[in-house]
Amino acid sequence: MNVIRTIKKSNLINNPMKRAFCNVTVAPLRAEPSDRSEMVSQLLFAEYVEIVSENPKWALIKSLYDAYGGWIDKKQLANIEGETSHKEHLTNGVVSVDLWSKAINLNTGETVIICLGTILPIVVDGKFTLEGVSYSFEGNVKPLNVKLPIKQISQSAQLLIGTSYLWGGRTPIGIDCSGFTQLVYRLNGIPLHRDAWQQSEQGLPVDFTLEAQPGDLAFFDNLDGAITHVGIIVGDSKIVHASGKVRVDLLDHQGIFNAETKTYTHKLRVIKRLCIS
Repeated sequence: MNVIRTIKKSNLINNPMKRAFCNVTVAPLRAEPSDRSEMVSQLLFAEYVEIVSENPKWALIKSLYDAYGGWIDKKQLANIEGETSHKEHLTNGVVSVDLWSKAINLNTGETVIICLGTILPIVVDGKFTLEGVSYSFEGNVKPLNVKLPIKQISQSAQLLIGTSYLWGGRTPIGIDCSGFTQLVYRLNGIPLHRDAWQQSEQGLPVDFTLEAQPGDLAFFDNLDGAITHVGIIVGDSKIVHASGKVRVDLLDHQGIFNAETKTYTHKLRVIKRLCIS
């Protein structure tokens, strides 16, 4: 659910071009401005946002990476004065490829844990600068927008096998189905939208499961015909997807077959290809 799409416009106080970035490892985005509200997604450290509306504690934001929105506790944002570096960040930045690493604020000495898939400014000699603040960084990165071979997508997907399912999650601690596919594709230089139905509008259709390649995305719908689930095809009639946990199941023209329960759990709607091997 994208909160920016669902909230009533009359309730918003617009803040044109007011921007900020996430200043903690991971921060929840909520459907309403309340700690008890449903988590709809998460922001990762250094993710830039536009502030759409705010009150003394909460800000309604839109991510400048995937245009997804939600409410965030303002203590988990660092406001930016004047021009931001977000375009440079998303054009020439790097992405963390370690499950966990760390950065240290050289002004305060504070440590920030960096999780897999976090987008950072260019790292030079073990340091990066984020909006004028320098950090030392211990970890491995790759250029954000360099596409890897298609076979690498299925290999990256298997790194997260066993990760717990978490509605709205985007990290190796907990992740949902579309957060999983978005993260894996980001590691391989391909941007995806946030929700499964949004991702299904990207790429080119693959006509038959027999023509699917490792790295293709498979989408699944509910009884009403709405796309509600997505996973990554890894070959040998198998798919990696987040359902209870990130797991490997069988895939055929009907959908996902769970060999443990001997049942089909998701009905196949369409297969999409976003990269060429």
